[in-house]
Formats: sequence, C-alpha cells, structure tokens
Amino acid sequence: MGKKIGILSDTHGFVATQLFSFFESCDELWHAGDWGDIHVVHELNKIAPVKGVYGNIDGADIRATFPEVLNFTCEGLAICMLHIGGYPGRYSPLFKQVLTQYTPDVMICGHSHILKVMRDAATGIMHINPGAAGNKGFHTFSTAIRLEVEDKRLQNLEVWEIKRTDLYNE
Repeated sequence: MGKKIGILSDTHGFVATQLFSFFESCDELWHAGDWGDIHVVHELNKIAPVKGVYGNIDGADIRATFPEVLNFTCEGLAICMLHIGGYPGRYSPLFKQVLTQYTPDVMICGHSHILKVMRDAATGIMHINPGAAGNKGFHTFSTAIRLEVEDKRLQNLEVWEIKRTDLYNE
C-alpha cells in the first residue's frame, strides 16, 4: 500500500491553514528544519506524525526535540534529512560528511527557500528541497510537497504552491 508523505521546511513559526487540507491524507509529515517555534510541531502533529530535523534559526526547544541529521528508512528507501544540505554538485560540508558513513536513496533538505527536486546524476541520490512553507523570507510563493513512497519508489509527487500574500492562519 505504501505511505503518503508530506514534506515541508522553513515554516519560521507559521503554519498556513491551507496546509491542513493538502496534508490531510498523509501518513507522516517530514519537516526539514527552521520550524521557528515549537507550536509548529504541535500543529503539524494534529495532521499526522512528524519526523524532522532542526534548522539554523531553531532554538533549544526544537534542538532538544529533533536532531541535526536524521537517517531512516521508509518503504525500503534510505532517507537522509538535514536542514542545510546543498544540492547535487554543491553539497554542504555536513552532507558530504554524512555521505562518508551513510548512502541515502533520498536526501531531503531546506534552508534555501527554493523548491527543487532533482536526481544527482553522479550518485543517483534523489534530492528534495520543498522550498519554504512559511511566510517569512525572500520567497514569493510558499511551497510544500506531497508524495507516495512504495516498494522503494517515490511516486505521485504533488506541489502545494500559494502566493505568500494569500496565506492565512486561522
């Protein structure tokens, strides 16, 4: 049957009400850091169980709750999540260090506020950056991703995109 996964990052203390309907069918939510406030964790847990890592703006409460790097498996795929990961050809020093001990099938990161999904031609690693779901930063559109993981495959990837000025939180 597989799992439906919601992927987001860079909420910066804000959870848009519109995300609840986008993620309502998800079995898990994965947050790639820069939560901004512990209440984001509680809000997202109302939708589905949350996995995550802390980001560079996160305080002690988030850092006590989530690791800097999270390696796990989902439906047979090896996943590595970290906030500052870079991208194929320009990986961060931390992700390069991770690669000396762990070879993921999928790398999930945030930080750039730029939605990017691409395969690393050299390693085969699928790189996923969901962009920024929050309302702070330079991005014009807030974004998140929903996909299915089944039999060691990512499938049915969908992008949630909304103009930042149209976000609301009731």
